[in-house]
Amino acid sequence: MNIENFWLSQTTDALRVLSDIQHNETLKAQFIAFVLICEDALHRGNKLLFAGNGGSAADAQHLAAELVVRFKLDRPGLPALALTVDSSVLTAIGNDYGFDQLFSRQVQALGQAGDVLIALSTSGNSVNILNAVPAAKSSGIKVIAMTGATGGALAQIADLCLCMPSEDTPRIQEAHTLLGHILCDLLEQRLFRNI
Repeated sequence: MNIENFWLSQTTDALRVLSDIQHNETLKAQFIAFVLICEDALHRGNKLLFAGNGGSAADAQHLAAELVVRFKLDRPGLPALALTVDSSVLTAIGNDYGFDQLFSRQVQALGQAGDVLIALSTSGNSVNILNAVPAAKSSGIKVIAMTGATGGALAQIADLCLCMPSEDTPRIQEAHTLLGHILCDLLEQRLFRNI
């Protein structure tokens, strides 16, 4: 394969997804609701819980870190937790209950009413993510999903589902990171600069 042509095709595809995101009025409205839900939870002293598998696990950890530490502003840490980081908990749940209970068990243990679960799944069909939704809802935790174009089964059960306009996993994950960065930036600005 010609490297230059591949470079052009990949960057063109990434730009198309970004353009589709920028001009999607439904997604924009959903994103605004996402920001306001997270802002309200943090304002009330609740926390954001992030969950995902594989690359989405890395995104969950990345976004939680941006909130706990800092994004752009030097400010107090915000309560955010990636449910993907404790190897002892992950392996114990996987061994004792099964991988499909990986996130639901942690939501039951760590979540409180008023928290927000941000569920990242490119397919929207990851069983351990799907199982976390009823666990969250029964605890009074709102569920916001970030998925690919179809939303999968997750779109039907989440309180809010932001579907990226792509079915290509790398493009979906890039879009999740973009919206996650915008979320972190806005939360900092709105919570600490009152815009």
